Amino acid sequence: MGKGKIVDALKKGKILISDGAWGTFLQKKGLLPGECPELWCVTRPDDVFDVAKNYVDAGADMVESDSFGGTSFKLEHYDLAKRTSEINEASARISRKAAGSDKWVIASIGPTGKMLVMGDVTEEELYNAFKEQAIALEKGGADAICIETMSAIDEASIAIKAAKENTKCEVICTFTFELTANGGYRTMMGVTPPDAAKAAIEAGADIIGPNCGNGIDRMIEIVKEMRAAAPKSFILVHANAGLPKNVNGADVFPETPEDMAKRVPDLIRAGANIIGGCCGTTPAHIKAIKQAVDAFKK
Repeated sequence: MGKGKIVDALKKGKILISDGAWGTFLQKKGLLPGECPELWCVTRPDDVFDVAKNYVDAGADMVESDSFGGTSFKLEHYDLAKRTSEINEASARISRKAAGSDKWVIASIGPTGKMLVMGDVTEEELYNAFKEQAIALEKGGADAICIETMSAIDEASIAIKAAKENTKCEVICTFTFELTANGGYRTMMGVTPPDAAKAAIEAGADIIGPNCGNGIDRMIEIVKEMRAAAPKSFILVHANAGLPKNVNGADVFPETPEDMAKRVPDLIRAGANIIGGCCGTTPAHIKAIKQAVDAFKK
């Protein structure tokens, strides 16, 4: 599946293109507030397939899956914990169908919402939840597991180990950072980009990076920090289409495809190896990013 391993393609110096936002895309298709996005993989598979296929058609080399909130901890909010394996396998299978044999599926695993530091979950419980999800995603056809939007090193490390020890998938791990009042970047749990990079690599991640929370301008700064801390590692970036603005009660992401594409050369020079989008990005954004990457390589 795919063109060999992702890391092997990156070792050849390729800059790869990832996909864009899933949540905002599904909302445009009718996903309601409070509705379980992952259940659509079973109840509305054609709509989920259309999201992945749109990104493939836009030029993405890899697509995620509709499984961000697919741990049993998240699914239990909808009384769906017993269907964890079914839902995750379905999500990966849909993206596999869209990706075909020559694109990669980087199946999504998001945070559980549980915190070890608060004592509301044990390491074993976290490990088993991530293990169950990762195994199902691999069974559905995932080439890689994309552990994303992490804030805590302990949870991220457990997720990485669960995926590495129970599947043959490559493992990507990304953290989300906020700009602090002092000007530095930290996760919600106070983790810096260098510390996140080092911890993810130590836990066994094949690819690291930042996602969500920031537009491409700030991502350039974050990537520079991660690259300095991990000079030999591969870095994936999923930037938002700018910082959201509330317009008539709705969050609007202001950056156009052209806005994001203009900063792609700077992002590559900062050290990014894989570039895609997060909240607010669309197939048009991914197409523009691909064109910018192709132009940079010439």
